[in-house]
Amino acid sequence: MKKLTHAEISENRATVETIDSVKKLPVVVILNSIRSSYNVGSIFRTSDGAMIEKLYACGYTPHPPQKEVLKTALGSQASVNWEFVKNPLNVVKKYKEKDYTICALEQTDKNISYAELSKDKLPLCLIVGNEITGVNQELIDLCDLSIEIPQYGIKQSLNVAVAYGIAIFELRKIFDL
Repeated sequence: MKKLTHAEISENRATVETIDSVKKLPVVVILNSIRSSYNVGSIFRTSDGAMIEKLYACGYTPHPPQKEVLKTALGSQASVNWEFVKNPLNVVKKYKEKDYTICALEQTDKNISYAELSKDKLPLCLIVGNEITGVNQELIDLCDLSIEIPQYGIKQSLNVAVAYGIAIFELRKIFDL
């Protein structure tokens, strides 16, 4: 085994110029009032890795060209289709009309494990909420389902960017089956 160089890794990857021709995961992501610029940048990188359809930064979510977002995004803001929209309700309603499954990454009284997601839920609109308050009830009311990542420790929560990474790559795995 040998570690690959950056050039070896890059030779079989899409580029900013070719990214639009690559088949996307049929998932749009709404970041609702995420506080940390570093979490947002990390979510951009993960979104690039999963090749999502689109990312929406909503509410007071920091977004490019903010310096801290760019620091952790490491250029992925150029390959992820994204948009800033102040009101996430407008985005959710738009995708509900397009027959996307509306899904919150949140602990609710009716959630399912992220591992129970299935291909019939695609296309999907995934709502990711604030680090402290989560997804607000007004958005939960528009959801078809909510998913959670089972927790076994005291805190009963993960960092928002970590939780997003787990959920989006589960969706990627389902899509690729």
